[in-house]
Amino acid sequence: MTNTLDRRTLLRVAGASTGTAVLAGAVLAATVPAHAAGGAFRHGVASGDPFPDGILLWTRLTPTDEALPGSGRGPDVAVSWQVATDPDFHAVTAQGVTSTGPGRDHTVKVEVTGLSPASTYWYRFGYAGTWSPVGRTMTAPPVDAAVDRLRLGVVSCANWEAGWFSAYRHLAARDDLHLVVHLGDYLYEYGTGQFDAGGTVVRPVQPPHETLTLADYRIRHALYKTDPDLQALHAAVPWVITWDDHEVANDQWSGGAENHSPDTEGDYATRLAAARQAYFEWMPVRAGADGAIHRRLRFGQLAELSMLDLRSYRSRQTSGTAVDDPARTITGDPQMAWLKAGLAGSTARWKLVGNPVMMARLNLGALPAWLLGPLRELLGIPENGAALNPDQWDGYNADRNELVDHLRATGTRDVVFLTGDIHFSWANEVTTRSTALTGPAAAEFVVPSVTSDNINDFLGLPANNSLSALGASLIRSTNPHVRWTELDGHGYGVLEVTPQHCRMDWYHVTERTSPTSGSAWVAGWSVAPGSARLRQEYGPLL
Repeated sequence: MTNTLDRRTLLRVAGASTGTAVLAGAVLAATVPAHAAGGAFRHGVASGDPFPDGILLWTRLTPTDEALPGSGRGPDVAVSWQVATDPDFHAVTAQGVTSTGPGRDHTVKVEVTGLSPASTYWYRFGYAGTWSPVGRTMTAPPVDAAVDRLRLGVVSCANWEAGWFSAYRHLAARDDLHLVVHLGDYLYEYGTGQFDAGGTVVRPVQPPHETLTLADYRIRHALYKTDPDLQALHAAVPWVITWDDHEVANDQWSGGAENHSPDTEGDYATRLAAARQAYFEWMPVRAGADGAIHRRLRFGQLAELSMLDLRSYRSRQTSGTAVDDPARTITGDPQMAWLKAGLAGSTARWKLVGNPVMMARLNLGALPAWLLGPLRELLGIPENGAALNPDQWDGYNADRNELVDHLRATGTRDVVFLTGDIHFSWANEVTTRSTALTGPAAAEFVVPSVTSDNINDFLGLPANNSLSALGASLIRSTNPHVRWTELDGHGYGVLEVTPQHCRMDWYHVTERTSPTSGSAWVAGWSVAPGSARLRQEYGPLL
């Protein structure tokens, strides 16, 4: 079934102290800001990380023709900004002036405070008598508010050379979303032709070589933000974003990356610093004083969203039984302590976790590894099964065991991991060796890539081929906690959170290499409060 607009679902908030209903959200303005090939604000506008009383706003100014991204050229200038309760800016509620220049690549980030909770606002930036496109954003409800419904677009893995960002266009066309959660690989570092659409470059990247320097990363970020569908979705709703590896380099870990060779590409720390600087310049995301990006946002009594950073603190990837080593970590000890305490102590109904790489086990053998008994060590099989992809939580068994055991020991329920990275669609029940027979500790919904290659692309086969279907069937038969998977589609997820359920619907685009691709609903799975058991849905959300 094709995706249709839902004009009936809006965020309704009942203030606990007053008992009155407050409508938050409004129908998206009929005209989405169009992509501008030139002009002062050619990279669009964006907002992110909504609080009950504030929001982060972003844009990039091109004050002169020479002030191109990554050039380091152009003047220091003043940029004005406005926030209003109407799209025509008759009722401006906040405004100010900020400065930018080549030292920050002429990007602009404004922390707006003093706003009303659970409210829709419009915003714009001004320079030299011209205004930017208008963006729409929303603040979060009060922490103690009774929220009836929250709907999120969920995306990951957008490879410029592999196709068009139609997934973003379809999400921007919906008027029922309150937020977009991006789980990483917002962009890719590869040079042109190094990672494309199964061997075909749909549209070449800039710079044409692999990104290594600050100028390189700035140019690549700027390229992505010329995409009209990406601009439209940024302008439609606030985003909550974390990074994965390709924002720096493939299979990144705390001290390096698989796709970084110090002998030919220089010092890794220098490259990392350049990538991080460009990221914070170009993305509508808050960071801690030490540059930490893991953070937590609250949406009334209904949901709390913990966004993880699984790259900055992790041990280097390994294989074999070394994945069981308790000294190795994917989160780092401080982030793990923060995550465990936050989940166990949360008073929200649903504890959502923005999780860049897959949490659920992926066993390769016909039997789970723990059923092999004493043969496990003799055969060199890790305790949670042979790790197909040690870059996922499978490569860090001790951390996964620690987190899952903590959820069970503390009686923490209603935890749902929202995951990207692996490019396929999955609905998983999260188990470990100690929980497989007693039931899952959490649920996991994994969204497909926006454009990045998956199984059929690597095999050079059409989507929905028999080999991919067989592969999905074999995965499910040897991994009973994987309730559903689809290995070929590209697209996005729509998550609905209510007091009665947490539900993900998967939508796949019909052709990633077409800028006018359609979109179709392919599956829905949900979980009810008090249980991590997944149940299948047989039609799209209304």
